Parts: sequence; C-alpha cells; structure tokens
Amino acid sequence: MSAVTYLNENAETLALYTTAITRAHGKHHPEVFDVKKIYTQMTDKIATQGSQADLNSDFDQLRQVTKSYAIPSDACPTMTATYEMLAQADQLNQQ
Repeated sequence: MSAVTYLNENAETLALYTTAITRAHGKHHPEVFDVKKIYTQMTDKIATQGSQADLNSDFDQLRQVTKSYAIPSDACPTMTATYEMLAQADQLNQQ
C-alpha cells in the first residue's frame, strides 16, 4: 500500500483527529498546530496530484515537528493514534 492510499483511506479519521488534538493539546503542545497544517498541505497535494503526489518534504517536516512522532507523556489516545497513523503513512512513503 502506498502512503497516498493509506492517507486517503484514513482521511476522515485524520482530519477529525488533527483538529481535535489542536483543541485538546494546543496550549501545552503548540507543535500540533504545525501537524494540522502539514497534514492539510498533504491532503491538498493528494487532491490535486493524486497518486503522483510527492509527500517527502511533508513527511520531513512532520518528523521534525513531532521529534519523529514521539508521543508526549501527557498525550490522549487521539493524539497517540494521530501520531501512529502519520508514522505509518511515513513508513509507507519510504518504501
């Protein structure tokens, strides 16, 4: 499976989760706003470029802002799931 396919299949969940974590964790983890912004950029690329979308720079940015998807000790299950799903997509992108 490609990263684009994975992101498309999980688009509804990730859209909901990336918004939810900004509300729940934005005060103590401002990086979640960057996660939401980068994820939105990725979905925009996929919408316009389809399976040909080059997401390498987006995943580079995500790894940087999340410290390679490190889950904070005070993360809720939604934040944990968001980071795990994005890490999975990143792994698929590298294959």
